[in-house]
Amino acid sequence: MKNEETYDSAMTELTTIIRDLEDESISVDVLAGKVKRANELIRFCRERLLKTEEEVQELLRN
Repeated sequence: MKNEETYDSAMTELTTIIRDLEDESISVDVLAGKVKRANELIRFCRERLLKTEEEVQELLRN
């Protein structure tokens, strides 16, 4: 994952991967790589959302 990755860029890439996966002519080798990258992006987005939620909760407490 790139250091400058943002939630929006990750979601855009994930959307592109999903469209690619819907293409039934995708090769198994390409499929495996795209699924791996999608997993990385999902993990990144989940972590970013959790971090943002924690930051908002902290701000609301103060």
